[in-house]
Amino acid sequence: MTAPQTITGARAALYLRVSTARQAEHDVSIPDQRRQGEGWCAARGLKVVDTYVESGASATNDRRPEFQRLIEAGTSKPAPFDLVVVHSFSRFFRDHFELEFYIRKLAKNGVKLVSITQEMGDDPMHVMMRQIMALFDEYQSKETAKHVLRAMRENARQGFWNGSLPPIGYRVVAAEQRGAKVKKRLEIDPFHAETVRTIFRLALEGDGVSGSMGVKAIAAWLNERSILTRDGGRWGLGAVHQILTRTTYTGRHEFNRRGKDRKLKPKSEAVVVDVPPIIDQETYEAVQARLQARNPKKVPPRVISGPTLLTGLIHCAKCGGAMTIRTGKGGQYRYYACSTKARQGATACAGMTVPMEKLDDLVAKHLEDRLLQPDRLEAILSAVLDRRQEQTSRKRAHVADLNKRATETDLRLKRLFDAIENGIADVNDPDLKERIATLKATRDQAKADAERVTASLGAAGQRAVAPDMLAKFATAVRQRVRIEGGGYRRDHVRALAQRVEVDVGEVRILGSKSNLLQALIAGATETKPAAVPSFVPKWCAQQDSNLWPSD
Repeated sequence: MTAPQTITGARAALYLRVSTARQAEHDVSIPDQRRQGEGWCAARGLKVVDTYVESGASATNDRRPEFQRLIEAGTSKPAPFDLVVVHSFSRFFRDHFELEFYIRKLAKNGVKLVSITQEMGDDPMHVMMRQIMALFDEYQSKETAKHVLRAMRENARQGFWNGSLPPIGYRVVAAEQRGAKVKKRLEIDPFHAETVRTIFRLALEGDGVSGSMGVKAIAAWLNERSILTRDGGRWGLGAVHQILTRTTYTGRHEFNRRGKDRKLKPKSEAVVVDVPPIIDQETYEAVQARLQARNPKKVPPRVISGPTLLTGLIHCAKCGGAMTIRTGKGGQYRYYACSTKARQGATACAGMTVPMEKLDDLVAKHLEDRLLQPDRLEAILSAVLDRRQEQTSRKRAHVADLNKRATETDLRLKRLFDAIENGIADVNDPDLKERIATLKATRDQAKADAERVTASLGAAGQRAVAPDMLAKFATAVRQRVRIEGGGYRRDHVRALAQRVEVDVGEVRILGSKSNLLQALIAGATETKPAAVPSFVPKWCAQQDSNLWPSD
């Protein structure tokens, strides 16, 4: 074997890396790596010309900004340095293949990688030893990751939080002390939990002026009213959609659901952590159904805007498949027929075929005679109305808490200002300035949240459901369901029923109580239920590849 050699006066670049803040405290920290690297270079007459510091980055891949900057500099011509100095080869890479790849890439440009704790020569024996050590580093890294994940899964099984940023609406609090470790749990953050409830309410019921809102409309509504994200930014589609689809808000947080590549893991690997719920399961499921109904990948636009009364609603009770339109006698007769039978034959489903006009009339008449009666509406909606009353009571209590917090914060600020005026505290103290700024932000946020919730309470009060409203709504919709000359107002029917199942001798009409209540509230002030989703294609304003019709 030949001893490692360095050239006196050669230019060196230091690469310093730690994976986590904890490693920086308990392992070889960045300052320690810097001190050892500079001392090693000084003892050999090397000149340090640059230093690349990577804090909190794993060496199992090359997705590291400083690492990429180092490689870019080391492979440029001419290279600004002759050596790359690391504390150990594991600081550079923990994948033996990638380590050798980048060593050779640098070597092609005359740049050598050296370790101050694992000094190696260039002969075949030293190269083999370096590769063996790299294999052990890679194995150790994978074993450590496996043990860490196992410990985190067990921590989650016990109901504790593993340290990532909690979902908006929650905050992390200390739960118990175990030796030197502090176990933490999630609790509801009253400031932002109300924002989460507002987003679900908008998706399900709307704001009282419009009907149920989609993700884009919700983001715009929040931004227009200066309701900011937890970080003080504006809402985007992704953030709103993530809230609406996150099961954490129902009290069930899933840990280890996705891998580092963000791909879903098998369901068996996820650990469910119980957390305080912000919304109830019924609301969550209703919102998921609403999102699916709006998804153009699953519900074609013609289902929403087509002329047929029951398109998208009617299903075969035997197989659960959709029923589609079939015609006879050159279009003279129209039928609803099981699509499964039409595609796969009678062996797949015995199927049902029902005259379209007969079934349309049957469904509309049943809604008119059975559902649209004040007593029946009151019986159906009683549970929903009770839940709305509970939500109103909870909101009033929340407003009181917010006002109390704002008042207490004002008192704290007053005491601080009194201390400054009396010369007890120094106005130029940076800690005091930061404390005052924090208290002001807390007070202002509490007041803003209280005003927002109070405004929503006022709107809810104006939309209270009274017996005379039930009677007026029932009468109006019965008149509007049918139009002169035959046919039906499809939007009104779809507001009352969301699924129609056809079986032998039986037709089942299924609907949502929340949708019915929303249609009732909207119908009190509008001639068309705002609960009905719509899809209206528009021509481009200017002539382009999407040609618009000529006059």
